[in-house]
Amino acid sequence: MGKNYVITIARGFGSGGKTIGQMLAGELSIEYFDRDILRLASEESGIYEGLFGMLEEKGKRRRLFRKDGEYRHEKPDTRPESSEFVSDDNLFKFQAQIIKGLSEREENCIIVGRCADYILEGRENLVRLFIYADRETCIKNVMQMYGWARKDAQRVIEKTDKNRSTYYRYYTGRDWRDASNYDLCINTSALGYEKSVQMIRDYLKIRGLEG
Repeated sequence: MGKNYVITIARGFGSGGKTIGQMLAGELSIEYFDRDILRLASEESGIYEGLFGMLEEKGKRRRLFRKDGEYRHEKPDTRPESSEFVSDDNLFKFQAQIIKGLSEREENCIIVGRCADYILEGRENLVRLFIYADRETCIKNVMQMYGWARKDAQRVIEKTDKNRSTYYRYYTGRDWRDASNYDLCINTSALGYEKSVQMIRDYLKIRGLEG
């Protein structure tokens, strides 16, 4: 099958994208990276992990686009004395560096969120997924998972998805929900988790990435 493959997962909050990624990783016996990327970026840079975790949450305070356009695969500024060292853009570059490093290993893996589909664009054997569900399904999933009231679940879903969309547009110049950014978009409202995982596995076979 040649070079290892990397699966990236972008997902709407409450769609089950994280659960599907974990199920898929278990069935394929491959590694799964989500918030681990924040820890690895922190270890690599020496910067407090919490600062990386705040990046996606700054949607409302972020300009629609960067002054100099989308992320262009620049390396991070590694000088602690630099005024840019803990800037949002530099934190993103550290994360991007970790994502690229994970993709260059011999092992297959799954990477969730953090614009990984864009960062790795053009890579051989890249599978870019977008997992979504209708609003009612997302609300029910979030209420069940966190025990929240309906209005609280709806509010957090709207806020989280808006922040993810703004974050993605800021660093890529693209619409997070645009199907042309991905190889496969899956509606978990229609399929559920198990059939969604099976569809992804079938797609991997069609691509010649799994036997």
